[in-house]
Amino acid sequence: MTVIIAGERSGAGKTTITLAMLAYLARQKLRVQSFKVGPDYIDPMFHSQITGRPCRNLDPFLTSEAYVQRCFHYHSQGTPYSLIEGVMGLFDGVPYQGLTDYSSTAHIARLLHLPIVFVVDCQRLSGSVAAIVQGYRHWQPEVNLVGVILNRVGGDRHLELLKVALEPLHIPILGVFFRQQDLTLPDRHLGLVPCGELPQIQQYFDQLAHVAAQQLDWPKLLPLLETPRNLPSPMSLFDVPQKSPQARLAIAQDQAFNFYYADNLDLLTHCGFELIPFSPLEDTELPPAIDGVYLGGGFPELFAETLSLNQQLKNQFQQLINQGLPIYGECGGLMYLSQAITDFTGQTFSMVGILPTTVTMGGKLSLGYRQAQVVNSHSWLWQTESLRGHEFHRSQMTKLPNQALYRQRGLLVIDQEATDGWCVGSVQASYLHLHWGSQISTVEKFRAACLAFQKKLSYLGECPPFKSVPLRNTGGDAHGRK
Repeated sequence: MTVIIAGERSGAGKTTITLAMLAYLARQKLRVQSFKVGPDYIDPMFHSQITGRPCRNLDPFLTSEAYVQRCFHYHSQGTPYSLIEGVMGLFDGVPYQGLTDYSSTAHIARLLHLPIVFVVDCQRLSGSVAAIVQGYRHWQPEVNLVGVILNRVGGDRHLELLKVALEPLHIPILGVFFRQQDLTLPDRHLGLVPCGELPQIQQYFDQLAHVAAQQLDWPKLLPLLETPRNLPSPMSLFDVPQKSPQARLAIAQDQAFNFYYADNLDLLTHCGFELIPFSPLEDTELPPAIDGVYLGGGFPELFAETLSLNQQLKNQFQQLINQGLPIYGECGGLMYLSQAITDFTGQTFSMVGILPTTVTMGGKLSLGYRQAQVVNSHSWLWQTESLRGHEFHRSQMTKLPNQALYRQRGLLVIDQEATDGWCVGSVQASYLHLHWGSQISTVEKFRAACLAFQKKLSYLGECPPFKSVPLRNTGGDAHGRK
C-alpha cells in the first residue's frame, strides 16, 4: 500500500519514527525505497545512510504534480517496500494554484492516493489526544488516516489515559514511543546535524531499530508499507532522451558542500554529464580535464577556516574562471565564491574571491519558496526563464549585485519583491535552491555552456576533446556522496 508518516506539527517526531522504521527494515534485510516530502536536504541523508539507496524528494512546487507522481512510481519499482516521510504538520503547505496547502503532506497524499500514519506528540496532553486526532481525521475526508503512533509517552499510566481517550474513535494505535528513550539527534542553525558529521550514527540507528522492533505493531504496520503492485511503470523519470557522456562536471561533495537532490544528479548524468566528485576541504586541485563545476549548498561557514587555508585550490578556481570555466553555485556555493565569510563568532576567512561581496552569518533566517524571473541578459544558464525554488540560509551579503541574476518573491501577499544572484563572467551563483525535475532546460543550457568551454580549449589546444578519465576512488556512493 505504502503510507506517509505525518505529524500534527513540526517536531512531533516524524523523522525519528521514520528512521526507526527504516532501520528496522534494514536490520531485517528488507529493501525499501524512501521519500521525503518537501525541499529538505538533511533528512534524506539519514534515510539514504540506512537504506543504501538515494532518498527522493517529493515537492510539487519545486517540480510539478505530474513529476511527483512519476517520481514516486519510477523509484518505487523493484522494491518490495516504500515509505514517505511528510513535512511539518499534515496540512502545512502554501497558497498556490487555488490550494491553501500546496506541497503539504496532505497534498502529496491526495496526489498519490496514499494513506497517512499520524504521529502525535503526547508529551503535554492526555485526553485531548482524541480531539486532535479526530480533527485531523475529518478536516479533509479524502485524506485517509489509517492509524496513529503515539510519541513521547510518559509511561504506562499515561499510555492508558491516551488509549481510553482514543478508543471511541476506533483508530488503530500502530506504535508507542516512550519519553524515556533518548532518541534525539543534535541540531543547529539549519536543522539536524548531517549524519556524515556524527561518528556514532550507526549506534544510533541500531538503537532505533531495537526500539522499533519493540514498540511498533509490525503485523499491522508491515503490510501498509508494501509497494503497490498496480503502479504505472515509467521507463524513465525524465522526458528527454538519455545522452552519452559529453562533458565532465566537477561537483563539490564533502562535509561543507552536500546539499544535492538525488534526482538532480541523475538528471545531470542523463543529460550527458560525467560527474566527478571533489572536496574543497581536502583536494588541492580540481579534477583534470573538467568542463564545468557545480558547487551545491551545505555548511561552508562551519569549515570556513579550512576552506580559506586551501589557497592552491582557490588560485586554480580563479585561473579557470578567467579562462571561462562555467561554474554554477547554490547558497553555500555562492558563499565559497565570495570574497570572504564572516562566521558566527565574528571571524572572517577569505574565500575564492570571484563575487565582489562578503557573506556574514547571523540575523534572520531566510526560508521559503520563491518564484524567480531571470533579469540578467548575460545569464547563460536560464536566459529570461521563470523559475521556482526555495531559500534556506541564515546569512546575508554585504553587497548586492548591480545587475542581479533574478528578481524574486515569496508566495504570500505580504512578501516583498527582491533581487538576488550574481552573474560574473562564466560564474552564476545565488541563494536559490533548484530542483531541475521539471526545469530540464536549465541542465541542457548548463551542458551547452560546458561544451562551449570544452570546444574553446580544444580549439586553443589546451586540452584534448572529451574523454572519460579514470580518477582515484573518492570513497563515495554511486553519486559520489561520502
